[in-house]
Amino acid sequence: MKVLIDENLPPALARSLNALFAGKHEILHTRDRFGPNVTDVQWIGVLGAEGRWVVISGDRRITRNKTEYNAFRSSNLVGFFLSKGLNKSPIIKQMERLLALWQTMETQAEIVQGGAIFELPMTRTKIKQM
Repeated sequence: MKVLIDENLPPALARSLNALFAGKHEILHTRDRFGPNVTDVQWIGVLGAEGRWVVISGDRRITRNKTEYNAFRSSNLVGFFLSKGLNKSPIIKQMERLLALWQTMETQAEIVQGGAIFELPMTRTKIKQM
């Protein structure tokens, strides 16, 4: 699976996951792929045109901004957004939760249509569709 970690999460998170899943998944950070000044609508458009990407994001604004939300929903991307509490947690907690939910995320990414958006919970093991 191809995974993009967005600008609202640290590049070290993407590098760590990429090293952990080397050979199985390609995991990049927004800055490494697009540089520092790309807008959400730009990267959503580019990745959506490329095919099936999974996005892990701390930017819940995408789910509230009409233009960004519509761009994402009409793309071929599958989004996993950190819950508010998880987004405010230390990086170690974020990594712990991503690893705990990784298999569920893989399964969901395979069975849903592009444009699907899910919330990653702070404590539960089930993710909910937004």
